[in-house]
Amino acid sequence: MSAVITKARNFSSILRSLQNDLSNESSPYEVCHLMCCDCCHVVISNHSLHVCFEPQEELQILKVCGDDSIVSSWSSGHRAVFICEKPVIKAEDDEMDKSSCSENEAHELLGNLGPQPVSIMKARQLLSWYTMSQNQKLSHDSGPLDPLWVRCDMSDPAGTSWLGAETVHLANKVTGVKLYSVTCKGPSVERKSSITLEDLKQEHKKRHHPLTVAIKGNALYNLFGSTVVENTTIESQSSVTVEFKWSHVERVLETPPLSSKATLKMKITSGDMRSPMFQMYRELEFLQVCVLFLNNSTNNVDLLAGGLRTGETEWMEPLETQSAVELIKTYLEGMAMDIICFISITIPCNFNKLQRLFRIRQQSQRYAGQQTAEAFYANTAKIEAEKAESETSIFDSFMERGNLDFVEQIWVRMRKSVTSYQDVQDCLKLVMDSLSYGDLKPWIHRDSNSSLGKVFLKSYHQPIDHVSLTGLTPITMLLEIGLDKMRKDYINYLIGNELTTLNHLRYYISTEVDLQEQVIRLRKLHHLLEIMVTCSTFLGLPFDRLFCLTQSCLQYYKTSPYNEDHEFTLQITPALISHLYQKEHPVVWGAEVSSGHGPREVKTTMQLSDKPLVDHIVFDTDYTNGSVDGNSEELAYFTTMVCCSLVNFA
Repeated sequence: MSAVITKARNFSSILRSLQNDLSNESSPYEVCHLMCCDCCHVVISNHSLHVCFEPQEELQILKVCGDDSIVSSWSSGHRAVFICEKPVIKAEDDEMDKSSCSENEAHELLGNLGPQPVSIMKARQLLSWYTMSQNQKLSHDSGPLDPLWVRCDMSDPAGTSWLGAETVHLANKVTGVKLYSVTCKGPSVERKSSITLEDLKQEHKKRHHPLTVAIKGNALYNLFGSTVVENTTIESQSSVTVEFKWSHVERVLETPPLSSKATLKMKITSGDMRSPMFQMYRELEFLQVCVLFLNNSTNNVDLLAGGLRTGETEWMEPLETQSAVELIKTYLEGMAMDIICFISITIPCNFNKLQRLFRIRQQSQRYAGQQTAEAFYANTAKIEAEKAESETSIFDSFMERGNLDFVEQIWVRMRKSVTSYQDVQDCLKLVMDSLSYGDLKPWIHRDSNSSLGKVFLKSYHQPIDHVSLTGLTPITMLLEIGLDKMRKDYINYLIGNELTTLNHLRYYISTEVDLQEQVIRLRKLHHLLEIMVTCSTFLGLPFDRLFCLTQSCLQYYKTSPYNEDHEFTLQITPALISHLYQKEHPVVWGAEVSSGHGPREVKTTMQLSDKPLVDHIVFDTDYTNGSVDGNSEELAYFTTMVCCSLVNFA
């Protein structure tokens, strides 16, 4: 008996050291220790923990944040849990040679590369050590340990896939331990499911003998994400799911009632071509290319003029067939002709003015000085038609804003056509040359923060100084124009829809930080807009829910780095999205029978899911995409049962 207690204490010390060393860390997978059963030998290694009990038998213990593991939903929601498993096997190259093994053998070999379970006997031994170490009559362990979960190989008659244990404690005094067992079967078609709510109640009463029980339901529906069309899965990195919780469950797989508590869970990835924000995402990508160019370049002009690639920077594929220089020439000529038309109609005798304006057009061979008046007006009409067509495609996006000024129009054309540093330099030289005549004074936003915009604003009142377009100056000027333009786009949408105020956006639109940080903050704002647009256009959420979600996202990104894996949540009423889920199948449906109160509450849970909730076991099934014979009405579900037992320390 003393030897068993010693082993339990040694095992507890390993868990305790993991728990204490990483009490302030948030990384999901952390430090490892090496323990031998007989002589507690501890070694710290990098992100891997191995426990040696016998020759050629090793176990790995991971400390995992609760939200990063399915087991957190089965226990009491601890911040962190221990997961015990066999170490991941690294297959050798010759083992992976498909020519030397059959298809089934190759599939089995690939399956062995994932998390590996331990035997039921070993799992029970680990949990007995955990339980003994927490009993203060047998051990003098200080304070409760985080829960321990062990992957099992389903070798027992019940098909156990997980065994778990967590302490029941008051302050730092442990008064008992809850032991969990998880079994998984399937898949089976819903109408043939052998488990009923009455079976679930009887299983709970058999274990706990309560006077009364409560039964609750929960369901998870996928509203947006990967879809299946004709047995082909269209993958998407974005997902919008809704989780329902309700009481008074009447039957298995019942649709959540409108009185349920509903929580939207959103993980949105930027860059989805189906998104109305895709064109804005392309603009943001171009901004990031400019920043990368600045980071990888120097003031060496030979290096900067190196063409499509500079250092590690590669320009985006152009969206226009015309070159960047030709697009800017066309735009400047169109502006010049607009002014000429206006002057020729309103001030017909001001020939000197006309002469100066024609000098602007001499940058292109398209318009010769000897062309007739008829040809001039014909070309004017053609340019106006091209301009209208171009602007229609330019603003063919969700974030359309009609008050683009001159430098923003320059940005729109350049970001779709620039393929080199030389393009940027030549285009901006054309713009600066057109300004040098003093007759082209386009409209610029008064609050323009770009250096090019400020040059034009200054030209309204006085002659401008020469602007050197060498080194990194052209890229910096272009980046400033894009930042300024996109900030106005986002402000226009958010404030125009009354989702926030300018004061709440100060952090995101500040120009007091460097350009790289400005782009990072703009990227956060773009991600926020992706979420808002998904919720407004796809889900059709009302203003009050969009407003609440906007404030939540703004607050999160003020203190957190950019993270597309973060799950944003929002409480809603089921009636708002009833048309999206009531005729659909849930991806997870569960029922929970419980008795007791507080930390001594015990539960028996059943979960039906379209995919197995156990990731270390490969299930044999002929069903594809969760259906039978491709018929979506006959959905096949995996059944997971979680049973709990309470052990009291007298």
